[in-house]
Amino acid sequence: MTDGPVLGLVTLVVKNMEASVAFYRRLGVTVPDPDPAWADVHRSAETGGMSLDFDSESFATTWNKGAKPGDTAIIGFNMPTREAVDKAYNELTSDGHIGQQEPYDAFWGARYAVVEDPDGNPVGLMSPIDPAMRSAPPDPT
Repeated sequence: MTDGPVLGLVTLVVKNMEASVAFYRRLGVTVPDPDPAWADVHRSAETGGMSLDFDSESFATTWNKGAKPGDTAIIGFNMPTREAVDKAYNELTSDGHIGQQEPYDAFWGARYAVVEDPDGNPVGLMSPIDPAMRSAPPDPT
């Protein structure tokens, strides 16, 4: 991994999960069937490169407490360390950029934060996943 952020994930916040999944499957993107408990709130696509996730509006607010109505995509950057997430978030918010989600240890095992760019687009900052930091996911219903 580099010393700086690496574009690694785009999360689309969707209004209709089945319609969105059908569209991307028709495009040729592989979107595996999930555990049925998660089918309406989260899907991950296999793109052969960068990650592409689909989250319902309700689920997006479980990992980004500052999500705003109308946020339709989150641009995600992989950061080299957990400390780099905190540092980038603190520097950007100190410069006046709006923080949507303060850094926290997410249930999937990464340190995660969200800050807005100058146009209000949410930008996720995620450390490498540490299996020792995983916790139970929220109830998807």
